[in-house]
Amino acid sequence: MSEHNASHLLRQAKRIVVKVGSSLVTNEGKGLDEQAIGEWCRQLALLVKGDHTQSAREVIMVSSGAIAEGMKRLGWTTRPHEIHELQAAAAVGQMGLAQMYETQLRLNGLGSAQVLLTHADLADRERYLNARSTLLTLLQHGVIPVINENDTVVTDEIKFGDNDTLGALVANLVEADVLIILTDQKGLYTADPRKDTNAAFVHQALAGDHALEDMAGGSGSSLGKGGMITKILAAKRAAGSGASTVVAWGRETDVLIRLANGESIGTLLVAPTHKQQARKQWMADHLQLRGSIEIDNGAVKKLRDEGKSLLPIGMVSVQGDFSRGDVIAICNVQGLEIARGLANYASAEAKLICRKPSSEFENLLGFTAEPEMVHRDNLVLSK
Repeated sequence: MSEHNASHLLRQAKRIVVKVGSSLVTNEGKGLDEQAIGEWCRQLALLVKGDHTQSAREVIMVSSGAIAEGMKRLGWTTRPHEIHELQAAAAVGQMGLAQMYETQLRLNGLGSAQVLLTHADLADRERYLNARSTLLTLLQHGVIPVINENDTVVTDEIKFGDNDTLGALVANLVEADVLIILTDQKGLYTADPRKDTNAAFVHQALAGDHALEDMAGGSGSSLGKGGMITKILAAKRAAGSGASTVVAWGRETDVLIRLANGESIGTLLVAPTHKQQARKQWMADHLQLRGSIEIDNGAVKKLRDEGKSLLPIGMVSVQGDFSRGDVIAICNVQGLEIARGLANYASAEAKLICRKPSSEFENLLGFTAEPEMVHRDNLVLSK
């Protein structure tokens, strides 16, 4: 990709996930850096509000720092190894972290929401869809979600391991256009510049390129947790849903604004597949369909010709046993598959709301989730 195309990619990004590491947030472990967090919040506000030079963006912040802040508040000078002590530090520190972002975002005219996630939240289909719906609703209301791993309850078996991975998973979850990883380094180098004077800066590369992993020493690298290898692997993961990744120095002046304006800062790791292509390919290739729904000709027209979501009022019948979040087939009255997508309701619920308007969902189900059976963002038409 040329520099011009790379600039265009960043300028056109509508939904951005920003990840900041512990060393930046806590000023190398000394405690929450109010000035730095305030500066990022100021930039986030400018991105969300937009101006005459750029359109408004949707932004999600993934922030480390809870354990480091908790250690400071507890008077611990050495990071503990016991998981229950780490969880205790996280519980204490999370209060300060959330308070800091709430204060700084509020000063810049924005609301904030704390969202704590575990790997289990994103591995379970229903919880994945619930988390996605919550985050997209917050964005619609102009609220900045501030996400961290739920260190208070995670164990070694389920934790993400680092917030670079969490940032990539969140980018996948909300189908972000770009993941920006702010770090204490200028970007990626061909070798560790602290040890190798011949190390060259990498301005741009293809996310998922194996040469990048080799360059960083592989997944067992001594660079360790939160090092460049985790950022390279995070970029590879984010690329799975079509999101490109930028790795840049977090204390660069106006780094987020300048990146959004297309300026070449840090290292850009370009996703080889376009966002929509990646998502549609995933659903199209999904072989384990849990069930299907039959829809009338009016609903077929809205899906095919108008690009609309599938509403239950257009459903004729429901087959199979599926859960919320499962991939299901959508067929016409002749039984021909015309699309497939992620179900917002389980099969038992879908049967109850079949042919019904959304105004009746609460009486029929006792609750209302989404008005759509399958949202257009989670739907791919068959060829």
